[in-house]
Order: sequence, then C-alpha cells, then structure tokens
Amino acid sequence: MSEKFQAVVIGGGPGGYVCAIRLSQLGIKTACVESRESLGGTCLNIGCIPSKNLLYFSENFHKAKKLTNLGIEVGEVKFNLEKMMKNKEKAVSTLTKGVEFLFKKNKVTHLKGVASFRSKNEISIVNKEKKETIIETDNVIISTGSEPVSLPGTKFDEETIVSSTGALSLKKVPKKMVVVGGGYIGLEMGSVWSRLGSEVHVIEFLDHITPGMDKEISKEFMKILQKQGIKFHMQTKVESIKKNKEGASILTVNKEGKKVNFECNVVLISVGRKSYTKNLNLDAAGVSLDNKKRIKTDKNFLTNIKNIYAIGDVIQGPMLAHKAEEEGIAVAENIAGQSGHVNYDVIPGVIYTSPEVAAIGKTEEQLNELNIKYKIGKFPFMANSRAKAIDESEGFVKILSDQTTDKVLGAHIIGNHAGEMIAEIAIAMEFGASSEDIARTCHAHPTFSEALKEAALSVDKRAIHS
Repeated sequence: MSEKFQAVVIGGGPGGYVCAIRLSQLGIKTACVESRESLGGTCLNIGCIPSKNLLYFSENFHKAKKLTNLGIEVGEVKFNLEKMMKNKEKAVSTLTKGVEFLFKKNKVTHLKGVASFRSKNEISIVNKEKKETIIETDNVIISTGSEPVSLPGTKFDEETIVSSTGALSLKKVPKKMVVVGGGYIGLEMGSVWSRLGSEVHVIEFLDHITPGMDKEISKEFMKILQKQGIKFHMQTKVESIKKNKEGASILTVNKEGKKVNFECNVVLISVGRKSYTKNLNLDAAGVSLDNKKRIKTDKNFLTNIKNIYAIGDVIQGPMLAHKAEEEGIAVAENIAGQSGHVNYDVIPGVIYTSPEVAAIGKTEEQLNELNIKYKIGKFPFMANSRAKAIDESEGFVKILSDQTTDKVLGAHIIGNHAGEMIAEIAIAMEFGASSEDIARTCHAHPTFSEALKEAALSVDKRAIHS
C-alpha cells in the first residue's frame, strides 16, 4: 500500500520548504518531494545564496585594494579563487542542511526523487536508482521553480556559454566576459568577475538596464557600474554565439544596424527565466497552463483542479524567493481553513551589487501610466553623515507618495545597505503609512536610514540636510 498524506509539496525550494513546514505546523501530515539531493532549490544551491557569497567576498577584495587611501597600509592584496569557491560551497552546505534539520524538527517527510502526477491524488516519485514509489495525497502544492532561458540556437555548456549556474563556478577568472542581458542576475555576476579582474561587457537589447526599475535609478545605477569599469552596449541585439578555441564569438547588430563582433572567454546568457513544469505530467492531473507555460491559479493559488495548488516561479508574478515564501505560507494557511494572503503591492526587489539597489511599490513610470498624481522626495547619500564618514556616499533615496493623501506608493534606493533599508518602507507601506509618518519617526544618528527620513521630509520640501 502506498503511503497517504494530507498534503504533498513538489519542490523543496524557498516556496516549497516554507510551505511544507507551515503545513506541518498547522497539524497537516505533509511530505515534500525534491529532485536534488539537497533541499533549498535554486536559491540555496545555485542562486541567491552562492551568488551573495561571491558578491560579498569579491566586494571585500575590491575594497581591500583601496585601504591605503584610508590610512590602512597592507601588503599586496591577492585572492585565491579555489578557496573562495570552497567557502561558497560551505555556505550552501550549511544552509541546505539547516533546512533538513527544520524538516525533522517540524515532522515534514522529506522524499528524494523526481515527482510526477499519476492522477490528481497520486504522485509518482522516481529516485536516482530509478526506483518508483507511489504516494497518495489529499492536496498537492506545485513549487518547482524556474530555469534559465537561453537564446535560440544556443545551448549552455556551463563552461564557455554559461547560465547563472555556470557563472557561479568558473574555474578561473576569464580575461574577458560578455554578459547578454542587463537584468538583476547578469549585473550581479558581471560585478563579481569584474572585481576579480575580468573585462566585462554587457549587451542589452533595450535602451536601459534593469527593465521594470524606476528609470532614474536605472540611469544612476548604470553610471556607477560604468565608473567601476563595466562596459555597456545598449540597443544591441545578439544574432549568434559560436564557440572557438579562445572561448566564444558573439555577432551582434547595434541600433545603427551595424554588425559588431565580440570575442570573449566566457559568455553569460542572462535574459530571463522560465517556469519549470516539465516532467510533472500535468496532463494526468488535468492542470492548465497559461500562454507563457505558467500554471494558472486563482487568488488563493488554486489551479483548475480543486485539490492542486501552485506557488512561486511556476505562477504569475516576480520570480523572487521571498515572494514564493509568502505564497507558501498563504497557501498552507488556506488549506488549513485560515485566510492566507499576499500583498503583491509590497514585495521588495534587491540587486546585491555595490552599491545595492532596492525597490518596492510603484515606479514613476507606472504611476504616470496609471494617471496617479504623486509627490517625490529625494535625498542623496553624499549628504548623509554616516555614508560620508565611511566613504560610501554614492546613490540616493527616492520616495513616491500620493499627491492628495500622502500615502507612500513606492520607494527606490541606490546605495550601501539599500537591501536592508527597504524593509522599513515595506513595513510603512504594509500599514498604509504616509511620507509624513516616516518623516516624523525618530531615526538613530548617524545611520544610513536617516536618508529615508530626509527623503520623506523632502516630499514636502522640508529636508534638513540638503
């Protein structure tokens, strides 16, 4: 007889494992099926965590070379790529084992193997030894994440033509790297290898980087990255990528229609990700997809089949780990008869370059498109005492509020610690705060967060320090 569960989560990434833990906390007998040997999904294994590890240590290497200018004299600063990669793997291993511990603590059954539907209540699991196990369940939550998109006619080999996965594990620093796509992932990984000595070129089809970001922030971000040595080729289309002895040759067409060839050692293709639903045998359960091959769900994450739910990258919305986590908790509480909910207007996004870039809520462009009247408050970090004191004064804070009610509609930050600072705005927006609420809240001095207060004051043109 097959084992019977009240809920089975397919996928052990941030959305899936959080969902499984919450289900079990709510007294629901739960199993989580993961095809990898380790839990944590793309995020912990080959995404968020290892990339932030490399970003942090490459940033410290870059800063260490400038210590003499700050009165700290050291010898020649070098880096050891092999040690750096081992440290990255250690961080990944520690965190993935931590999720295994959380499963044991919360009595979640962890099943290893590739899951697929036999019916809406039966799941087949095939492990690495090709042994099949069938389990029964009352409810299924699909949380299988996403995978990198390549260009037509181009395949990843993860050595010369790489996705973000390969870019995290290069065996040596490429003399020249070309990044195709000016989005979050490409710019983060480009920053890592640029700091370690690679000549990095970014090819972008649009006339701006970071599509969907507030344009003013995007322009400032590009200027800062250019100062760091990254070269940008905007409004340029990739025609073909061919491998050669030295690496790869990339044929492009620029905005004037001129063909330009780029030679490089490594090309990172970072043009987006797509929902990972293959091998699930969704037809056996009758689950419907939309025209972008994402799983269709209602506001409660329920598919067209009344006991099957989907969350995270396989459904509509930003492909962010924390968005998937919120959905995982919400769907678990819905299954338990509670009222799970995700406020999609208050989901922050962060780019972990140096300086960091963080955003939440609406951009100016979106507000103009929606014909919403708004006020702007801005404050530069060059006028922030903490930023000046530690020589980290690039960037600014921008707050957008409703012209009539003063309710905060969005915030955009470029600067050190932006990823941490955006949480204050998230809380303010979740509680429906006005810019005046932030402005009248006492902030510790000297801190980077004072720039938030000053930007809020600036909404009504009463900033003190600029």
